Amino acid sequence: MSSTSIAIYGAGSFAREVAWLVDDISSAERPMKVVCFIDDNEANHGLVLNTVPVMGLAEARARFPDALVAVGIGSPQTREKVTQKALSTGMLPATLIHPRVERSRWVEIGPGAVICAGNILTVNITLGPHVQINLDCTIGHDVIMGDYTTLAPGVHVSGWVHFGKRVVVGTGAVILNGTQDAPLTIGDDAVIGAGAVVTKPVPPGVTVVGVPAKPLQRN
Repeated sequence: MSSTSIAIYGAGSFAREVAWLVDDISSAERPMKVVCFIDDNEANHGLVLNTVPVMGLAEARARFPDALVAVGIGSPQTREKVTQKALSTGMLPATLIHPRVERSRWVEIGPGAVICAGNILTVNITLGPHVQINLDCTIGHDVIMGDYTTLAPGVHVSGWVHFGKRVVVGTGAVILNGTQDAPLTIGDDAVIGAGAVVTKPVPPGVTVVGVPAKPLQRN
């Protein structure tokens, strides 16, 4: 059986973790191999990270025309930008789900999602394209996550929470539940600080921190 080639867009710390994720997913029944890291910074071209070469997008497309692309970049805005750049060349997205993810059959996962080890997803959950869920998160029932939303390690999301697009949730944050009639909503481009406890809806573009979470006051 031929191996599926994966090109990882990004050459930073999380990109190396995504390469490890691919190694863990790969099996005799579904062999996968990371063939390159893609970096827009030409100064990094020619480097080798954990035995994997770093190159530009054009070279990656020429050398590995059948490779799927996974984006190993935490920032949703940057991830959206480079994803669209890669897809515009004809690349297709890789959806990466660690074998040690627990999930029911009532979970819908969009293309390009990256879900790391130790996560638990319960029932009636919808994840949009290119969502990123880092290590050891829990996601309760009836949660919706918009495109490119990103959870850092150790985030806990209760039931009936609806995320917009490009939301960032920091390490160890907790989002309490909404209800069927009134889901707790987090707007597009909102940021939830590390360790925050969200008890109320968060408007689009707002950063909240603390326990309970409140809008960050800027001087």
